[in-house]
Amino acid sequence: MPRKPWDLPFLAEPQAVAGLRRVLRLYLGVWGLPDLIEAAQLCVSELLSNVITHVGPGTPSTLAVSMSGTHLRIEVHDPDMRALPTLVNATADAVAGRGMAIVDTIADRWGVQLLSHHKVTWCELATRLTTPYGHQSDAHVARAETVLDVYNARQLAHPSGSHRLNAVVAETIAIDAITDLLHWLRAHGHDADEALDRAQMHFEAEDAHRS
Repeated sequence: MPRKPWDLPFLAEPQAVAGLRRVLRLYLGVWGLPDLIEAAQLCVSELLSNVITHVGPGTPSTLAVSMSGTHLRIEVHDPDMRALPTLVNATADAVAGRGMAIVDTIADRWGVQLLSHHKVTWCELATRLTTPYGHQSDAHVARAETVLDVYNARQLAHPSGSHRLNAVVAETIAIDAITDLLHWLRAHGHDADEALDRAQMHFEAEDAHRS
């Protein structure tokens, strides 16, 4: 599954948060990382709030997202190299100073990189990937891919009458196979509900044609 790095320029304003969170949700869905959406969105919100608070509203900034090995890397670029994010021990009822503490709790690691004309505040979230471009390890997905390999190789054999499964067992296996395929679709960034609706439409059309 290709996961090409992307970046999005924006102005550091409170109203930008919702749009950036939506874009991030879309990309992580396409990347097959739906379980990271909530944590990644929260990190983006806190990193952006940090720019607004300590650099200033309206600051030209950039959100950049990529893979760092098997970790999801989130970066926020801004031009101020003096206002460095710090981790402080904010009290539970504090209204400020908790942003990087939240990022520190959620992310596996984070830091600040000073470049020639700007700084980069970044954090990385662990995934369940075994390779940067693989899919998350899941028994349902693995079984579905085995089925797909069989279909692709045209190795399905029609059982003889003496080896046919009884109706109850056959239905159970069919339902399990459909369930696994839906997991496979979601793991690869597809809308499982939409695919199921399309499959139902195809089934009904073919059934009507046969009758």
